[in-house]
Amino acid sequence: ISDYKEAFSLFDKDGDGTITSGELATVMRSLGQEPSDQELQDMINEVDADGNGTVDFEEFLQMMCRKLKKADSEEELREAFRVFDKDGNGYISSNELRFVMSNLGETLSDKEVDEMIREADVDGDGMVNYDGK
Repeated sequence: ISDYKEAFSLFDKDGDGTITSGELATVMRSLGQEPSDQELQDMINEVDADGNGTVDFEEFLQMMCRKLKKADSEEELREAFRVFDKDGNGYISSNELRFVMSNLGETLSDKEVDEMIREADVDGDGMVNYDGK
């Protein structure tokens, strides 16, 4: 938790135990970002559980935990994708899907495989790709 306290204090410029949108702006700009006032307020509102317009340490911790969980689940998704992506080209073809599913004991017809690919194929190239977004 001491690392989080240290990070919090980098934002909490006046040391009053809360992060205001102005303090958030200072840190964001020092990182090369140029958020609008509305974007800053949205960022505060996203984690401001008690609705007082600032972020206290407890709210900051909750935000960090959410971000870490999201990163973990994205990495788990990437790992699962790599299991299916046998040739490592960044795409899951119908053959790769069929192969993995049969190894899992699922015998699928060509129609079922095509349907699964179609459901997950967002760009219409006949394969599933993972870009992490």
